[in-house]
Amino acid sequence: MKPLVQVGQAYLALSEGEEKLRKGLFEEAAASYNRAMIVSRTIPEDEAYDHQGFDALCHTGLAESMVNLQHFKEALASADIALHYFNRRGELNKDEGKHWINAVRSRAAALEGTGRPEEALKAYQMVSEMIAERKAEIPGREEQIRIIAQHISRLKGAQSGKKPASYKAWWEFWS
Repeated sequence: MKPLVQVGQAYLALSEGEEKLRKGLFEEAAASYNRAMIVSRTIPEDEAYDHQGFDALCHTGLAESMVNLQHFKEALASADIALHYFNRRGELNKDEGKHWINAVRSRAAALEGTGRPEEALKAYQMVSEMIAERKAEIPGREEQIRIIAQHISRLKGAQSGKKPASYKAWWEFWS
């Protein structure tokens, strides 16, 4: 198979994954993203093709699919792979910026789902700042900001009820 055909098949599977994700077909979307990565791995390494960038796009969608399926460990792993690429190369004002934001948001949800609220809070705050700083259009921007603010508020409320690890009650100082 010629590399151009493989590239086309990989991007077709990626776009199918994105379409299925929009429709709420999370298992099918995950399968499409995985298929896209499998096909892209058949493209020879010496071809002028950004393997890591393509995988980052696929892992971004896969992470969101896994969050919606409540497979939080898998979602966290995929989000981290995507962020390894985007944190080095991401630019908020380019098209990749949307994927970068989605990867951070999926990571926040995965952290929350795995019982790591402090890290989730930091990730939600980061994605909130990223959305605010992005100049280009983000579909559903206001709704995203509202939902993220709810997560931040809930996580801050849960933390305010906790005592710090070094906390001692007043009577413990004299015992």
